[in-house]
Amino acid sequence: MKLSETIGELEAEVKCCESSLDRDVSWCYCSDLLSDVMANAKKDSIWITLQTHPNIVAVASLLGLSAILVSRGAEPDPETIAKAVQENIPVLTTKLPTFEAAGRLYNLLNG
Repeated sequence: MKLSETIGELEAEVKCCESSLDRDVSWCYCSDLLSDVMANAKKDSIWITLQTHPNIVAVASLLGLSAILVSRGAEPDPETIAKAVQENIPVLTTKLPTFEAAGRLYNLLNG
């Protein structure tokens, strides 16, 4: 599935890197602990988190994640968006709670 196909179902707003929405998405990982994501997230995943600081971009770039989805209406820091643009990592936001966003994404990927 392409990242662009998830936007509507996740009620997501694209904060940066619109040109990279053609990335493949094969899975999702939900965590707010950076070390946990580094140890367990898979390449081509959407990472759902409440974290908004620039370190999330570094982790996503290191792992080859497709995008970062910041849930529950949280807004990424301006520095986070700037770093995401530099690293070409799409950052999305949604007002959905993490559980619901993950469930919708699961259904998209397995439906």
